Order: sequence, then C-alpha cells, then structure tokens
Amino acid sequence: MERDVGIEGYLTSTPGLGGTLKATAEDFVVEEISSPPPPAVDGSYTITALRVRNWETNRLVRELARGLHISRRRIGFAGTKDKRALTTQLFSFENVPPEAIKALRMKDVEVLDLSRSERPLEIGDLAGNRFQIVVRDLAVTEDRAIPIAEEAARQIRSFGGFPNFFGLQRFGSVRPITHVVGRHIVRGEFQEAVDTYVANPIEGEGTESYEVRAALRDTGDVHAALRSYPKSYGFEKAILNHLAVNPGDYVGALQQLPFNLLLMFVHGYQSYLFNQILSERMRRGIPIHEPVAGDLVLPADRRGLPDRDRTIDVTCDNVERVTDRCREGKAWVSAVLFGSESEFAGGEVGQIEKGIVAKEGLRAEDFIIPEIPRISSKGSRREIIAPLHDFAVTLADNSLNLSFASTRGSYATCLVREFTKTE
Repeated sequence: MERDVGIEGYLTSTPGLGGTLKATAEDFVVEEISSPPPPAVDGSYTITALRVRNWETNRLVRELARGLHISRRRIGFAGTKDKRALTTQLFSFENVPPEAIKALRMKDVEVLDLSRSERPLEIGDLAGNRFQIVVRDLAVTEDRAIPIAEEAARQIRSFGGFPNFFGLQRFGSVRPITHVVGRHIVRGEFQEAVDTYVANPIEGEGTESYEVRAALRDTGDVHAALRSYPKSYGFEKAILNHLAVNPGDYVGALQQLPFNLLLMFVHGYQSYLFNQILSERMRRGIPIHEPVAGDLVLPADRRGLPDRDRTIDVTCDNVERVTDRCREGKAWVSAVLFGSESEFAGGEVGQIEKGIVAKEGLRAEDFIIPEIPRISSKGSRREIIAPLHDFAVTLADNSLNLSFASTRGSYATCLVREFTKTE
C-alpha cells in the first residue's frame, strides 16, 4: 500500500521491529497544539475542544451538524485526524450557543472547553500535534528490540526529524484512492472520478462494501446501488442520489460532497507526487535534512514553523550558511507540491521534481479546474523532513512506546515506520 501512494525507503538503517499499530484507539493518542482564534465574550462563534474516539473528522462534522440541526458549513476545524485514534481537537460553530454543544449526546464524543470568538477555525489553525503511540506485539525479543529502538531514535535525533511523507491516512487507510480521484479531476475525467469514489471495490475492504461497489461497477445501476449501499455511506449515497435525478451530471455529483473533501482529492494527488519526489531523493542518497545546491529552503516564520510562502535559493556560494540554518532548526529543505503556479528547485533535485511531474503527463494549468474553480490549486512547497520535539522512546511488555510533538501536517505513522519497517 505504501508503494501505491509513493512511499519507498527509510531514513534509518536499523532492522525493523515489526509489531501492531492501533490495536485499540487508545494506542494512538493525539492532542492538537492549538492556535485558536482570539477569544471574544460576545463572539458569534463557539470554540469547542472535543475528545473523540474512533471518529474520522469529516464524518464527525456531518454527525455534529445533524445533531445540532445546522449546515456542516457552519462547523470549522484546524486539521483532519485519524479515525482509529483518541484525539483532542478544536472545532468552531457559527451562531450555536455553548449550551447546545454541551447538551450534545454522541457516542465516543466528549465536550471539553468552550469559549467564544469573532472568527471561525480554519484549516491550518494549529501549530502541530502531540502524540502518545503504542506499537504492540513486536516481532523481535525485548533484549534485541531495545538496542534497535535506541539506535533508530539516535539516528532520527541526529537528522532532526523523520521523512515528511504524506501518510497512508491521507489517501484512505482502507481504500487508498483519494489521489486517484484527484488525478481524474485534474485531468477533467469527472465520470472516472465518481466511479473511483463510489464503485471501484478494493481487496481488503469489508465484504459488504466490496460486494455493493462491485455490483455498481459491473451494472452501472445507480438506483439499485441506492437501495443496497449501507446507510452509513452518506457521501456515496449523496452522489448516487444526484445521479439518479441528474444522469450524466458527474460534476454536479462530485459537488454533493463537502468542499474540504473535494479539495482533499486534489491535494491527495499533489501529496502522491510529493511522496514520489521524496522517495526518489532518498533513493539517490541526497540528504533530506541538509540542502544541496539547487534546493529551495523554507525559513522559519515568527512561530518557528516552516514558512511555506517564502523560499531561499541554495547556491554553491551560500550552501554552508543555509546548512547551518537547517542544523539550527531555523530552515528546512523543501520539495514541490505541484500546482498551477509551482516553482521547481534547481540542479539534480529540480530534475527529480520535473521528472516525476513529466512522468504523470502534467501541465501546470491542469490544476486550474474551471468546472469546480474552488478546488483549483496554485501549489506550494513543503518541508521534506518533519521536525520533532519532546521525543521519547521506551519499551515494555513487548511494546514500543513513542511520545513526541511534531509540526502541523506531518504524519506520526511516518515516524513509526522508521522503527517497525513494515507497511
């Protein structure tokens, strides 16, 4: 599955520990390091911290909207989270009194703090996330696991972080198709995008899901699919309902989905390209924690986070100086998130970026999507190493315990894989 989404290779040279990740939701605890909007006593937005168990963020928002009898557009959040996890994160609710939120009764959803603000939460309104992760049932004995884990941790600390791949969750842990839908959208293949999302059975998903998707793929019978798809498949059924009334309107069918999910398709395709670029860089032995001539490096912003809106061109003249900045944690090497206004790096790393994009047959203007303009993407750059803070590793009872904080947008599973060496 990792190779299917562009992830190949490891930063560390240690043997793998194996093991089972997310045996329970409590084995993957996530807490947002929030950057909330300023409080305002009479603000029109209620800001709420929720602790949730086994909830994917988009489906949680849908159920919150139903429970409060409001449009999901009135609910904001800073970042999506894994489903199989125990997560604490902020949400904003437009013109919903705190009392209504406090009165919510939803399975595995706990309301924590409540406040008011004049503005909502938006994607990116967080500094990072704090993790407590347990990997159980290691494949090696504890006396052998301890030195392996310690050496892997030492190497990661020496690099200042781990490869900043987009993790499998970005693409769908059970059905990793987000980037495939995005590829079809970017190419203007809207029927194929719909078919990939609602049909397209994949080995490994549940039997019921596989069967109903296979039936739709084989027959194309939208009305039969509406009857057979489980009630919980709300997004798929919204698409099918639209097609039942408007046959052939695949653009309109896609627009039945939440805007952030539609945007995630396009971003998922960009993430797939990014993963391929990072994998190829690592395969060639080009460092990811320090720059080489041709690189574009992201300086730290006022919060000490990578500033993805500014770049420093690395040349033979300044490479030593920029390398020092990277070692100090004040700058980070980047790779392209390809879009309509992307800037490629130079030198060998630029050749890697251009080669991956060319292999996909892409042009910059492909990311301008006139049929659904809001999901067009100008592109940007993203750091290729994910910095770590408060990093601790322990072993007990044939389990690996990891605790750390990382910057927004990085995937904890991509640190875990450096220890387990398994997909």
